[in-house]
Order: sequence, then structure tokens, then C-alpha cells
Amino acid sequence: MSGAYKPKVAVYKFSSCDGCQLSLLNLEDELLDLAGAVEIAYFLEATRAEQPGPYDIGIVEGSITTPHEEERITEIRRECKLLIALGTCATAGGIQALRNFTDADRLAENVYPHPEYLHYLTKATPISEHVQVDLEIWGCPVNKYMVLEAIAALLQNRKPNFPPYSVCMECKRRGAVCVLVSQGIPCLGPATQAGCGAICPANGRGCYGCFGPWPGANLESLAPALKDLERYPGEAMRLLRNFAGYAPAFRKAADSIKE
Repeated sequence: MSGAYKPKVAVYKFSSCDGCQLSLLNLEDELLDLAGAVEIAYFLEATRAEQPGPYDIGIVEGSITTPHEEERITEIRRECKLLIALGTCATAGGIQALRNFTDADRLAENVYPHPEYLHYLTKATPISEHVQVDLEIWGCPVNKYMVLEAIAALLQNRKPNFPPYSVCMECKRRGAVCVLVSQGIPCLGPATQAGCGAICPANGRGCYGCFGPWPGANLESLAPALKDLERYPGEAMRLLRNFAGYAPAFRKAADSIKE
């Protein structure tokens, strides 16, 4: 990926809200530089123009929730040399994965007048449960500069430089008072990967874990501590089963305090 050749990039959408693709489009000035370094060959959120594969880099937003998506992600994996899972839906199933903790058929019957017309999988799952993923970028939505860093790293044949710490460090850097300690508000900041800028704690709310589990987190200690701070039954478990609740670390922690 050097010299005059411009790598071909394809951006795909599965079950999601489009927020992560919008974060990419919101790069604005940086997007112009990116467009000069790569060839945007497929990106329906930005343009109807399509170029056939294969592609050097594939970027996938969303979780796998239908049989059609299950087939399509396999085709995309064959078309792309490198595959990036973009956002918490693609890396952990996202909000759609809330149905994984209940009965999807019962939900369909309660919501839709004719559930027999629906074609869905019983679980919403991340991309990595279906095909090999070369890089995961967490976030709901993603930090646009982390996306830019990831693409730049691939072009430069190096590993991306993502924050190696939790949201707590971002709180400290913003000078935000710890809501967990000072107010007793349940907060996943100590266990969540940094990247959001500690938006919620800095505004007096606990972290919801949007950026997924931080690899260095001690959830065995945090989960029971959160349960002790509950303001209503089941609050800590539901917090862990939120945006990234199907991520194995959060799932295990939630199960450990489930009543």
C-alpha cells in the first residue's frame, strides 16, 4: 500500500443506526485528505457511485441480525483484504443484542402484528462471530479520530495508536469529579475503554460502557461494588447489559450479580 497506488476502501452497513458512518463523514476537512490517500470505492451513505471489488480495506458498521446479513458478511469478507468492525454494534452486537438476554420470538409477537413475515436470527451478534476481523474500533458512536488513526496506521503498515487506558483517565484529564466516589452514581468508567472523552461522567452521569470493556478492567471487583450502589433492583446488571452488554467481559460480570 505505497507509491502511487491508492488502496480501495469499501464501507458497509448492517443492523445499526448509521451513527458510526456519520462519524466518518463528520471528519470534514480530514476526509478530504483521506480521500486523497485512498479510493472510496463503495460507501452508500456518502455516494451512489460504486466500484466493483476486491477491496483493500472493508469497514463494516452494524451487527448481524438476519439470515441475509449472515450470508452477506461472508461475501464481504471474501472481497476485502482487511476488515474493520466499526462501532459497538459491529464489535459487540450493540443495542440490538439486548434481545439476546430474552426471547426474540416473544418480542416479535408483542411488537409486530404479523411476526410470521419477519426473517431474523434469535441473537444479534458482532461481526467477529461470523468472519475473521482484522481490527475492531469500539464506540457508540465511534470517535472519528480513532477511525482516521486506524486507516492511517493501515496505510503506514503499523499498529493503530489507541488509548491504552479506561474512561477514568479521561475524567482525570478533564478535571471531572468522580461521580462514582463523590455521588455514589453507578459508573462503568473504571471498566470501559477510553475514546469518548468521558462525556457522560463529565456531565454528572455514570459511564454506560459505550466503548466496550477495557482490557485491564477488574470487573470481578467492580460488578459487586456497583450492585451495592444500586438505587433500584437490577440497576447494576442492566448497566452492564447496555450498549456493549453482549461483550464477553460485561456479559460475565452481569451474570455474576444477576439476582
